[in-house]
Amino acid sequence: MRKIFIAGGAHTNYIGKFHPDFIWKKHPDFGTKENPDTNWYVHTAAQKALEAAGADAAVVDRGYVGNFAGELFDNQGHLGATLAGADPALSGKPTLRVEGACASGGLALSLGCDAIRAGADVVLVVGAEVQNTVNAKVGADFLARASHYSRQREIDPFTFPCLFGKRTKHVVEETDTTMDDCALASVKAYGNANRNPFAHMTAYTGMTYEIASEASNKNPVFLSNDSYRDFLRVSDCSQVSDGGSALVLCSEAGLAKIGKAAGDCTEVASLVVSTAPISEDPDPLRLANTENAVAKAYAEAGVTPADLNLAEVHDCFTVTEILMYEAIGLADKGKGAQLLRDGATNIDGKVPVNTGGGLVGFGHPVGATGVKQALEIHRQLTGQCGDYQVPGTPSVGVTANMGGDDRTSVVGVYRKG
Repeated sequence: MRKIFIAGGAHTNYIGKFHPDFIWKKHPDFGTKENPDTNWYVHTAAQKALEAAGADAAVVDRGYVGNFAGELFDNQGHLGATLAGADPALSGKPTLRVEGACASGGLALSLGCDAIRAGADVVLVVGAEVQNTVNAKVGADFLARASHYSRQREIDPFTFPCLFGKRTKHVVEETDTTMDDCALASVKAYGNANRNPFAHMTAYTGMTYEIASEASNKNPVFLSNDSYRDFLRVSDCSQVSDGGSALVLCSEAGLAKIGKAAGDCTEVASLVVSTAPISEDPDPLRLANTENAVAKAYAEAGVTPADLNLAEVHDCFTVTEILMYEAIGLADKGKGAQLLRDGATNIDGKVPVNTGGGLVGFGHPVGATGVKQALEIHRQLTGQCGDYQVPGTPSVGVTANMGGDDRTSVVGVYRKG
């Protein structure tokens, strides 16, 4: 296979409630300014990524956009054509949008890798989403399209939180994981985000263990389903974020075109997509579809969990991060929470996970997350993460991006170039 490199990339700020740049009724600019739209995030992320990679848009062969629900949240579809407007030199090139729920960004990355393997030399990959255009219940209904809507929508007005509250109930009752462990995951996420200038929760310093570990007015439970209500608090949830991330993929010939050395880049050693039927309910104690992608990605890259120096995993809810530890092989089944108790996944731990805050702290603009994860690994491997840079010289990382309730999974392994 042709080698694939991440030559550079960029994030916009991820914003939403509690971010100082987010325009809402109590913001001083309310009524005079508006929050950016999807088009802005696609354009800005793409432009900044090209600049970071030192690539002129004229050398781009193809472009892909990951986005889940632009038509619902922002009345904007046809995002391949949006990307074509990010730079005059992109006009006339093949650019398209791909959707796979919360794995939309990972799928865009997978298409970019496929294009390199098929002969392209420079590919632009963007992930973007706007979600703060509607109230929480309407947004929850939009996001419920990632479930089997006709069968699962009525579990709760907040469908996806409830599906993962259900998972949490099983995990807490059938393993040694506790709600206090979920609180540890939340505190780690918010703490890492406080060190990350791009993060949605960069300025929010109020998530202490005391708050995260108890349901209260400061950290309410909000599900209507009595069976699962007590197994999910606001602190356990990813953020409703607006944002975009983008990266530039290159072949070896592509690196020569933009004047970049492989040693300054990150190699995509493998990237695997696995999809499970949306009509089937998963085992609540496992992320079996993700495990399938992990096994194939590790085999293709020739690595084992012992080789990993860091990871970016899908923590749509805190219990998901714990299950992801097990899915990527950092812990045995039912034992993932012990890594949190030991501090093993902290920035200074044995295998740091979600160093920029993950979906809980960095934020979760749905279509951007899979691209963000790969870019974060690249930034860590090339020493660009500033206050949240992991110590030492990490050389191998993994990403696990998940759509729906473990229905679409994209897993990548990355090596320092």
